Amino acid sequence: MKTAELTARIRDNGVVGAGGAGFPTYQKIDERVETILLNCGECEPLLKLHRQLLRSHTREILSAFSMVGDAVNARERIVAVKERYRDTVQALRASLPEFPKVRLHFLPDAYPMGDEVVLIYEATGKVVSPGGLPIEAGIAVFNVETVYNIHNAVEANLPVTDKLVSVVGEVKTPLTLKIPIGASFQAAVTLAGGEAIQESQYLAGGPMMGKIGSPYDPVTKTTNAILVLPKTHPLIQKRRIPASLSRKRAASACCQCRLCTDLCPRYSLGHPIRPHQFMRAASGHDFRDPDAFLNLFFCSGCGLCESYSCPQSLSPRSLIAECKDGLRRAGVSPPKGMSAAPVLSAREYRKVPEHRLQARLGLSGYETEAPFREDIQKVMEVRIPFSQHIGMSALCVVAKGEKVARGQLIGKAAAGLSVPVHASIDGTVTRITEKYVEITGEPRR
Repeated sequence: MKTAELTARIRDNGVVGAGGAGFPTYQKIDERVETILLNCGECEPLLKLHRQLLRSHTREILSAFSMVGDAVNARERIVAVKERYRDTVQALRASLPEFPKVRLHFLPDAYPMGDEVVLIYEATGKVVSPGGLPIEAGIAVFNVETVYNIHNAVEANLPVTDKLVSVVGEVKTPLTLKIPIGASFQAAVTLAGGEAIQESQYLAGGPMMGKIGSPYDPVTKTTNAILVLPKTHPLIQKRRIPASLSRKRAASACCQCRLCTDLCPRYSLGHPIRPHQFMRAASGHDFRDPDAFLNLFFCSGCGLCESYSCPQSLSPRSLIAECKDGLRRAGVSPPKGMSAAPVLSAREYRKVPEHRLQARLGLSGYETEAPFREDIQKVMEVRIPFSQHIGMSALCVVAKGEKVARGQLIGKAAAGLSVPVHASIDGTVTRITEKYVEITGEPRR
């Protein structure tokens, strides 16, 4: 398939990165690409959906991955997977003879292997420049579910209407399920047997980078996990600390030990992000060195500094995120044209083992099988956001009271960087706002 045709098929079916910020995938189909990477690093603890999907649909995913490689004429096609995912590795080895241009690369069992910049270095030895994009190094990275969605878009012209979500933690039957986009978190948790405790709190995403969520929040194209935890769990308590209190705690307790910087994955790769300098400058209201603040734009938000490194249990990640938001609102742009320093020779010894991180987070007890259920779970109501991706929101093309079918276009792509959205269930449009369309299904008979 030619590049233009593949790009159009991917865009028209609403394929975006199935995790992270949801970068529109059609923008990655670029003839400057020399290396394509399939990311099965499963970045966050407790998540299993990518390894499970790759194990169950190995051939379809490798076929779509190879199609992308052929379209851009990529010289290298690498499947990056953790070696401990034995069942997935076995399935890959069984199918790889059909795809001689594709090779395996085994990732260490460390966090955050799924981070794009870290993954690229591990698999290719190349360092993406600070603030740069992988395409500048001739590389495009796709996660497993994204490539599976490409397969569906190309082979069956199927739009993205469902999402794989790991529902884990304090639920009665932890699992990975396929649920219509726009279904509520509560609906997903109910399908996992319901909450196993009385006083619970949801985390949308993984335990390191996820945000506190509500039972009424909708599943989107980037929702990889719903983690149910007790309200008293340290991960929940820490996210509820006000930024003003975090700054005061930093001023009184930060001892400048440098562990937040020394264990920072981006710093180890030569990026000029030094959390300890920021903590000193921010807590002391010291603005003499603007780089202490401007270089925050290079932070990936992985959360190691906050949830693993700091011996004082301070909140560098949260304060960095607050400061970055403030800089953006003030119209400050990230520094441009920066080069990475040499990769630290000590980097190999500063990787954080995932099992140790999981224990530090108090999550070891939640490490379970979480079986993969591929049948699409039925829900009676969805609230589908027009914006589930980086770029411009989709534009509504349906009216209140209109009957819609699963897969029908309900929001067309806007001009510029944008993708359409589609109905995820059969039903009637019951509400439209600037941000979402609500669809109610027909009662079961």
